[in-house]
Amino acid sequence: MDPILSEVYSTVLPAAPYVIGAYVGIWLVLAVFVFALFRRAKHTSQDVEALKEALDARKN
Repeated sequence: MDPILSEVYSTVLPAAPYVIGAYVGIWLVLAVFVFALFRRAKHTSQDVEALKEALDARKN
């Protein structure tokens, strides 16, 4: 093997688990954030429907 490549691999490969762990962590945080946004959107749409019903009841 080329000595330069072996030096690069010896530097990069030990850090691979940390890089993979960072990517997994970022994806997990992103998934939790998107899940929270969907929950808030669901609650918001329920609130809007309740307000519409209240307005309709008030008009009648």
